[in-house]
Order: sequence, then structure tokens, then C-alpha cells
Amino acid sequence: MTASWQPTASMETLRERARLLAAVRNFFVSRDVMEVETPVLGQGGSTDVNLVSLATRARTDKGQRKLWLQTSPEFHMKRLLAAGSGPIFQLARSFRDGEVGSRHNIEFTMLEWYQPGYSLAQLIEETTALVAHVMPNAPGPVVHYRYRELFHTHLEVDPFTTSLDTLRLVAAERGSMPAKALAEEGRDTCLDLLMGMVIEPRLGQQELSVVVDYPASQAALAQRHQDSDGEWVASRFELYLNGVELANGYHELTDADEQRQRFARDNEERRRLGLSEVDVDERLLAALAHGMPAASGVALGIDRLIQQALGKGKLEEVLAFATPAC
Repeated sequence: MTASWQPTASMETLRERARLLAAVRNFFVSRDVMEVETPVLGQGGSTDVNLVSLATRARTDKGQRKLWLQTSPEFHMKRLLAAGSGPIFQLARSFRDGEVGSRHNIEFTMLEWYQPGYSLAQLIEETTALVAHVMPNAPGPVVHYRYRELFHTHLEVDPFTTSLDTLRLVAAERGSMPAKALAEEGRDTCLDLLMGMVIEPRLGQQELSVVVDYPASQAALAQRHQDSDGEWVASRFELYLNGVELANGYHELTDADEQRQRFARDNEERRRLGLSEVDVDERLLAALAHGMPAASGVALGIDRLIQQALGKGKLEEVLAFATPAC
């Protein structure tokens, strides 16, 4: 059987994609945000247990080295911030192994930008303004939700205080998972399953949904703060449209020691789960130690946004060549 050489997106769609990418660039030019380019290869990858980084062996002036394809341009862009770049954005090729489906592709385009001095609220406003700029007919208002509120409303459990045993039972029932498979899983795994299976499909329906105050254990590279209930939560947000997560934003962590500890905890959890450890990016930690300015930043899946803007059912329909066809 002859392999298909044809693009997975039509030429008409690719022209529309180019138009929408130009609109994104114009949005940031109008706000005096500098476009940058950073490498797709780095000395470290993402330690996040929910991501699978790809690595390769390369010949360098110091001999053969293991280099990591970046899951997002975050580490390099934070080094630019520490060097005094000011506000920056990038449309970056990013890589996450195993992510294939109607909303995923192993190689994809991430729109990422950072605003020194911005609060998380200011970044949320800018992110929703960008979506409105790219999608003038985006449905409905912008509605904010607290993570805790969503679990109370849709599952009648409290993500912070409900016992782990109860969460496992609810996750098995509502998440369509065998209870045995969840017997050894932790709180965040159960919460992620319930969020993805029950709550996320209901978000962004005739509105742009903004979710804030995630558990502190889900802070990743964000700062933490106490919410109105006195709970420690992550200083981050996610943006949804039509049940699809479009963006994930942080009030960025700038403490090098805390970041090193989080990387170490991630790799410890990887070992516990039988996953391969991921090299820590020491240059990022050095940049944070040097002094990265207070900033908020956001990663937005530009392919998903284009998919939503053009009403396509599958991500591959807005990509010139989706991974299986490349």
C-alpha cells in the first residue's frame, strides 16, 4: 500500500491558519511584546509526571550528549526574562511523546508569552482579549470559576477536604475506571481524572471559562497563595472553550531553591511510578538564581485555538502534516 503524501489540512485551511497566525502576531506587536525564537533542544526536559519528554543523543564539542526536545519554550524564555528581555512571546514547535488524538499531536505549536510586572488577573484579561481578537465571534461572556466550586457543583465533593478513599470511589464511579486501578493512586490523580472526565466537558459552553485556585500540589512552575478559604492554592489559571483547554497561565515562580525542590520531588514521584527520570535544566535554575523579574506567563495551544476558530473536528485538520502522516 502506497503511503499518502498529501497534507492532512486542506490548502484553504492552511491559508486561514496563516491569516490567524498573522492576527496573533499583530496582537502582540500592538502591545509592544517582542517576538523571540528559542531552541527546541535543551539540556533538560519537563519533570512533570503527566508529560513524556522526548530526548536524543547529539554530537557536540563536548562529546555525545543527551538533549531534550522541549515540551514548551518555557525554560529558555525565562532565561531571556532573567537577561532583561522585557515582555516576550513565541510561536514555538513543542514535543510531547504519546499525545495523539483529536486534540493532540506529538509535535505541535505552542504560543507562549510573558509579561513582567503583570498580575495573574491582568494576564487572564490579556489572554481572553487575544482569543476575542483571533475569534471575534467567540461565544458568550468570560466567566470565572474556582476549582473548589466546580467540584462542589458537579461532583458534590471537596477537592481539599474529602478523604482520599472517598475520592477514589467517586473517581472509579464517575471516571469510568476500575476501582482496583485507583487503589494506589494519590489525590491529584483522582482529581485530574474527575476534572477531565466530568468537569472539563461542561466548561466553555457558550462562554469562555476561566478556572482558578487549583490545589497547591498542582502549582508546577507557578507560585502559591492562600485563597479566601485559607487554603494554599496554585497561582495559576486555565482557559476553556467548548470543553477544550486552550491555555494554562502562571504567576511565575522565581525562587531557584524552591524550583529545584519541585524538580526533585517530580523525579522522586517518577521513580515511584516506574517512569524514567528527566534531566533538570541547570541553566534555568541559574537564571532564577541570578534574578528573574516578577512576571506572569501563559502557554496557549495555538493549534487548538485555530481548530476552534475554524470549527474543525480534529487537530490534524489544521496541521499541514499531522504526526502519523509526516
